[in-house]
Amino acid sequence: MSSTWSPWRDLPLAGPPPSSTVLAELLDGGQAFRWRREAGNAWHGQWAGNEARLRLTGEGACLQWSAPPTLAMATGPALERYLDAGRDPRALADALPWRSDAHLSRCMAAYPGLRILRQPFGETLLGFMCSSAKRITQIKQMVALLAARHGLQGSLPTWDGLARVPEAGLRACKLGFRARHIHQTARFLAAHPGWLEATEALPYGEARARLCLLPGIGEKIADCVLLYGGGRLESFPVDIWIIKAMARHYGLQGWKPAQIAHFGRVHFGPCAGLAQQYLFAWERAHSEG
Repeated sequence: MSSTWSPWRDLPLAGPPPSSTVLAELLDGGQAFRWRREAGNAWHGQWAGNEARLRLTGEGACLQWSAPPTLAMATGPALERYLDAGRDPRALADALPWRSDAHLSRCMAAYPGLRILRQPFGETLLGFMCSSAKRITQIKQMVALLAARHGLQGSLPTWDGLARVPEAGLRACKLGFRARHIHQTARFLAAHPGWLEATEALPYGEARARLCLLPGIGEKIADCVLLYGGGRLESFPVDIWIIKAMARHYGLQGWKPAQIAHFGRVHFGPCAGLAQQYLFAWERAHSEG
């Protein structure tokens, strides 16, 4: 982490800046795993060779950023892409069926302006390959260990770099059974240059099926990668929180994850992934267990 920082600068956002609650949900609510809260309600994060701090001024009047001086020139544009700053989330949210869906409307009111991040595709894949059967705090620990032991200057290792790491070296990062899947995937990607880039460019259904060919990748992880790394808002990841939400509020008790995902895509429409994020945030905050 850098010890010196550039002056704070305003980050232009389409739409109003998020509240502190929404900013915390955006950066630390399961979309990304490389942000941590600092003193003064600021956030520090790293992605794809970038490093930045974010903070809200006053009563959410403006979102500001700071970066190490050597990275500052590139950080502004990188953050705008990362935060999908040019797209007003209110327009996307308005396309959701909140007028006829009381629970969705309640969730949206609790997290106004919630966005979907647009992270680097390869890093998103690595992060969510660490996520299976783990809590967010545990995923963040694994990702931090991968960056510290196998990355460069705090960055996550590339897939080519991971292909040179023995499986035992990955297990030392507390990956458990995930180490084997990541090791096999890294070797496959190293042997097939351009595979990830080609996958990201495919239509949603084809990209999802292709990701599921990788070791340890099921439909939920594939949907997470496509939503948070590929900008595919039609993705509807189904984890334990969404299973609970859909059972409690939509009557889908006993439905299988694939059935729930199909329902979500049909019911919520082309921006189903944004609806999923609202439901996910609400359920984690209000669930009794």
